[in-house]
Amino acid sequence: MALWRPTGPTELDLVRASGWKAWPPRLPDQPIFYPVLNEQYAIMIARDWNVPASGVGFVTRFEIDRGFAARYPVRQAGGRDILELWVPAEELEEFNRHIVGLIEVVHEFRAGSGAQA
Repeated sequence: MALWRPTGPTELDLVRASGWKAWPPRLPDQPIFYPVLNEQYAIMIARDWNVPASGVGFVTRFEIDRGFAARYPVRQAGGRDILELWVPAEELEEFNRHIVGLIEVVHEFRAGSGAQA
């Protein structure tokens, strides 16, 4: 199952440090890890939220074992295609063990420059 995750530079540095194999633990005020099910939604968040917040936004893509992912609820966060997979923070380590392959950066957005793939 393909998932996307919009992210900023700090989180991406931690993913890079894992060898592109795992998401970092959530911060205390972040009880949910929520990758998204739609690339366009991830692009919108990276471009419209991450860039203003940190000057750069990335869209990552990764595969997860579909059977394992089925245990987590899909939440609609707005329109029909704005879907997120909600993973409790305390289960993120186990979630990471079910990532198939590597996490990859598929889009990058910078203030004033648009997208790069």
